[in-house]
Amino acid sequence: MEVEYQEEYIRNSRGVQLFTCRWLPLSSPKALVFLCHGYGMECSDFMRGCGTKLASYGYAVFGIDYEGHGRSMGARCYIKKFDNIVTDCSNYFKYISGQEDYRNKRRFLYGESMGGAVALLIHRKDPAFWHGAILVAPMCKISEKVKPHPVVISMLTKVEDVIPRWKIVPTKDVIDAAFKDPVKREEIRSNRLIYQEKPRLKTALEMLRTSMGLEDNLNEVTMPFFVLHGEADTVTDPEVSRALYERASSEDKTIKLYPGMWHGLTSGETDDNIDLVFGDIISWLDKRFEDDHTSNKQFFNNIGGNGGGIELVSPVVEMSERKQRRNRTHGSYLCGWKGRRMHHHSAM
Repeated sequence: MEVEYQEEYIRNSRGVQLFTCRWLPLSSPKALVFLCHGYGMECSDFMRGCGTKLASYGYAVFGIDYEGHGRSMGARCYIKKFDNIVTDCSNYFKYISGQEDYRNKRRFLYGESMGGAVALLIHRKDPAFWHGAILVAPMCKISEKVKPHPVVISMLTKVEDVIPRWKIVPTKDVIDAAFKDPVKREEIRSNRLIYQEKPRLKTALEMLRTSMGLEDNLNEVTMPFFVLHGEADTVTDPEVSRALYERASSEDKTIKLYPGMWHGLTSGETDDNIDLVFGDIISWLDKRFEDDHTSNKQFFNNIGGNGGGIELVSPVVEMSERKQRRNRTHGSYLCGWKGRRMHHHSAM
């Protein structure tokens, strides 16, 4: 199926210009899918494979680069306040959902790695608004293997407002650890929109606090979700996804672990493995978009879905996905895997 690709800039409530993009089927979409990318990543190239794949199966897919990420303005990969990311995404996603063409469409979040935390926090802001989420190797709990000692956290906290932007946090090469296929790994490394330096101090602490806050409140997750994780993932522990699955209050929840797969389930594995993962994702979405729920139109009439705090900066720029591929280097996605183990409370 041919897919239409569009780009536009918006301005958030703090006056920061943010990049957004979308992949649309040529016919009326089955439902809406909103992308939340991972730390240091971006949507237009890195998640293009995800966008085109889902759009080719009839879903309208929308992405936004967080402040300081990708094509958006702001200090590179500096997260002053994690809730700013959540608020920007929530406002933009509601702005899209409130448009006339989309008011009666079901709404799904899609989060990879740190984007999984963003998706869960968006859901927490307005649980009744969302019909479900795809969570790929989500950052929603700190593994006991890597949790910093409280003394270390205390020391760093004392200087975070003195040197908030310093790139002093030691980390391993995440790209090497996340993406298994060497060819895809180098394609990702060559993407200049992806942040590949050490994390800034404030950014690292915000991510740590966010993970710990989510860990303490996993029982507050009530929406349907499908969590996917590679069993050989060394970036986010598969036990994190198990904890989410076990502790969430959702009645409709599914987990699938892929033996031998790494963190980059939808972009760093072999093509066969990536197709397997997307096949599972699309099957889950297809089952749930058909479920009979209260009319979205009535929902919007009751609460309003206008996405406050969003200002358009530029008109939508349109191009076919076929043309876009010729004009840009081949991009990647985020998180890919394999395997056969799946547990669920509702049928796939």
